[in-house]
Amino acid sequence: MVLAVLLVGALVAAGYLWRTTAAWEDHAAQWESEARGYAEEVAALQAELDGVTAELVAAREQLDTATARITDLADEKAQLGDENVASQQYLDYQRRVSEAAGVVATALGQCTAAQSQLIGYLEDRDAYDPADLDRFAADVEALCDEANDANAQLQQELAR
Repeated sequence: MVLAVLLVGALVAAGYLWRTTAAWEDHAAQWESEARGYAEEVAALQAELDGVTAELVAAREQLDTATARITDLADEKAQLGDENVASQQYLDYQRRVSEAAGVVATALGQCTAAQSQLIGYLEDRDAYDPADLDRFAADVEALCDEANDANAQLQQELAR
């Protein structure tokens, strides 16, 4: 009978171990299934991350290209601005020279006309009051001095 009790005890223990082993196998299979699911999810997330990383790299390259183009355009605009300033300065110079040349031409014309008139008066000196002739000669000299001054200013402008 002891043998029968031991046999029944051994069978109960074997049944318990069998059920525990089966439960552990089921539990391990469930963990393995979850691990595979997580591995697939990690693989999908990794693929998505790789895609996003590639898009980020492409966006950075586009940003670098756009930044370089903006810098180039800013440089071009600055150069055009410099050229516009130079053109404006040249136009201002041309205007000053033209104005000075006009003043010189007018003054020289007045000087030569007055000198011609004075020569005419001097050829018939007896017909005029000597004081009036001296005063007119001084006026002609002042007028010709103004023409010389205007010419000197023109020469200074041209020397710039």
